[in-house]
Amino acid sequence: MIGALCDGIVEVSGLGTGHDNRATERILGQLGVQIERSGTSARVHGVGLGGLRAPESPLDCGNSGTTMRLMLGILAGQPFESVLVGDESLSKRPMRRVLGPLAQMGLEVLETGPQERSPLRVRGLSPLHSMTYESPIASAQVKSAVLLAGLFASGETRVIEPGQSRDHTERMLAYLGRGLEAKPIDVPGDLSSAAFLLGAALLIPGSSICIEAVGTNPTRTGFLDVLDAMGASVERRGDHSANGEPRADLLVSHQPLQGARIGGDLALRSLDELPLVASLASQAHGTTVISDAAELRVKESDRITRTCSMLQSFGVAVEERPDGMLVHGDPDRPLRPGHVDARGDHRIAMCGALMSMIAPAGTTWEGAQSVTSSFPSFLDTLRQLGAEVAL
Repeated sequence: MIGALCDGIVEVSGLGTGHDNRATERILGQLGVQIERSGTSARVHGVGLGGLRAPESPLDCGNSGTTMRLMLGILAGQPFESVLVGDESLSKRPMRRVLGPLAQMGLEVLETGPQERSPLRVRGLSPLHSMTYESPIASAQVKSAVLLAGLFASGETRVIEPGQSRDHTERMLAYLGRGLEAKPIDVPGDLSSAAFLLGAALLIPGSSICIEAVGTNPTRTGFLDVLDAMGASVERRGDHSANGEPRADLLVSHQPLQGARIGGDLALRSLDELPLVASLASQAHGTTVISDAAELRVKESDRITRTCSMLQSFGVAVEERPDGMLVHGDPDRPLRPGHVDARGDHRIAMCGALMSMIAPAGTTWEGAQSVTSSFPSFLDTLRQLGAEVAL
């Protein structure tokens, strides 16, 4: 998205091939941005801040909340009307948290679905009004939407959060500078995806893995801190940085885990990985308490309910709470074939895949294809590593 707003060609490497990225590419094409994609690389022909054109059809964000929310920030500064739609899962996710501040900046919200959810019909304004927005939640998507809109505002736009959320947008804007200079961007390996491979090694006796050039931005390494709290040692090698983003090789081997308390800032910094944490906790010694994670209920699915149901189906003792869960870990407890309802949620699908690897054969599935949203090669990667996964 930011490459599209640069004035010139931006060479991007390290791109994921998931459906969320593909949805973003399609939408940018509808807005007049040429993107030449080859595997994990792309040449983005940036059109500058004033070069986007009105789309002739609805912008389909698929299952990607990030695409819809950040695109709203860009469209807020465009003097034309747009319609944004998503799949069934995305159409249930809250958009009011983004529409509110953007409307204060000048975005005209013409029509929405029930409870200000998609489909959304909006008309932008040029220039937008600058503002200082005090967000009631720490959300990288809300923050990024407002900052992207700020590119089209007269004056300075600030966002104040109650806690530190992911800061990839700020780092990329700082790297490209005030004029959004067209520079190469190398995307580090996604820790949220790598986490599932690290988790697989921790679950399978005798396993070890090294994942190269994984992003170690401190706003994204909450999962590594959770592993440390659970007694797992993750080695980092080759620390370096490119275009403002730190990265390193991560090494981990199978080792015993201990129950832990995951809440507050640690829960916020590991939010996307908490279903995986719960899965790992099922094989830890003692109880793991996950709290302050109510935001999980408004992800691609209600991840608290879905995670608890999935783990219970495998025979894990877990208690659902309004803002999290209690997982009573026992590595010696016999598991049974589970049932994984991953409809619309890639992280539940990946958690179910890992649990099925340590459970007896016979796990049943709904929506296993959801994994393609962020990590299409996940199952093939596990099999290449020697895992037996049946989906």
